[in-house]
Amino acid sequence: MDPAELTGRLTRFCREQLGDPAAAVSGVETMPGHAGFSFGFTVASRGESRGCVLRVPPPNVRRRGTADVLRQARIVRALRDTEVPVAEVLWEGGDERWFGSPYFIVNRLDGEVLRSDWGQSLPLERMRPIAHQAMRALAALHRLDWREYAPDDGPPLALAPDVTRWDRFLDRSGDPELTALAPAVRARLLERLPRTPRAGVFHGDYQWSNVLYSREGRLLAVIDWELWGVGATLNDLGWIITFADPEAWTQGLNHALPPPEELIAEYAAAAGEDPGDIGWYRALAAYKFGVISGFNLMLHRTGKRPDDSWEGTALSIPGLMRRALDLLG
Repeated sequence: MDPAELTGRLTRFCREQLGDPAAAVSGVETMPGHAGFSFGFTVASRGESRGCVLRVPPPNVRRRGTADVLRQARIVRALRDTEVPVAEVLWEGGDERWFGSPYFIVNRLDGEVLRSDWGQSLPLERMRPIAHQAMRALAALHRLDWREYAPDDGPPLALAPDVTRWDRFLDRSGDPELTALAPAVRARLLERLPRTPRAGVFHGDYQWSNVLYSREGRLLAVIDWELWGVGATLNDLGWIITFADPEAWTQGLNHALPPPEELIAEYAAAAGEDPGDIGWYRALAAYKFGVISGFNLMLHRTGKRPDDSWEGTALSIPGLMRRALDLLG
C-alpha cells in the first residue's frame, strides 16, 4: 500500500476511533513480516503521541490460516492478562472501508529480537537470563487451558498431519541432494508418533526472532502469532530448541545461547513438570525447517522470491536431517 495513501487512511481511522478531528498520523513505515503486512506509525492526539503497528493480510489471498489477522488478534487479546507477555490490541475489525481488508492494531513496543545485531553481540553470561525468560514464557503459554483461552479453536490437531503436510514442499526442493535424507526422517517420525501428546495453545513459530526484549534484556512480548493453534505444545519446545542446537547447523549458531539441556531444564522448572523425551519434537522441528529451507531455496533460485540468505541456510539441510535421525534413535 502506498505510504501516502495509508497515512490518509490511518488518519481518518484514528480520528474516528479517538473522537479527535485533529488527530495526526506520521512516520508510516513497512515493518518485517511473513504471513501478512505490518506497518508502523505514530498517532498524535490531544497532546500525546503513541507508536502503533497495523497488521493486515496480504492482498489477493484467502483470509484464513496465517492470513486471518482477526484470529491473530483474538489470541493476543486473550493472552493479555496472563503470564505470557504480548502487545496490547488497540483496535481490530472486519470493516474493509478503512484498509481494504480486516485489520488489527497494537501498541508499538521499543525492543529488539535476538536475531538483531544487538542479540548476536550478547555474550553467554548476558544471554543466559534473557534466554531463560523465553523458556518461562513458553511454559506459561503451555500451562493455559485451551478450553478457556481458545475454546473455538479445538479440538487439538493430530500429530501425523504435521509430518505429512510437508510432502508437497519436499517434492519441490531447490536441491534434491540436500534433502536426500528427508524421506528416511519422515518414515521414522511416523513410526515413532508420541502416543499421548500434551494438548494446549501453541505459538507455532516460537523462536528467537519472535521474542522481543528491551535493550536491558527484559522480555517485552512474544510476537508474530500467525501460526498459533491448539495441539501438541511440545512442538514449540522442539522448535526453539532446534534453533539453539549447534549440532543441527553446519554453520553453527549466531548467538551465544545456553545449551539445549539447560533450556529444557528451565522450561521444565517453569512448567512444573518434566516434558519427558522431546527427541521426537526436536526431530520434527529439524525435519520441517530442512524441508522449508529446501523449498525456499527453490523459490530463490527460480526468481520467484529472491533471497540470497537461503543459499547459506540450505547448507545445513543435510545436518538437520542427520540430527533428526540421531534424535529419533
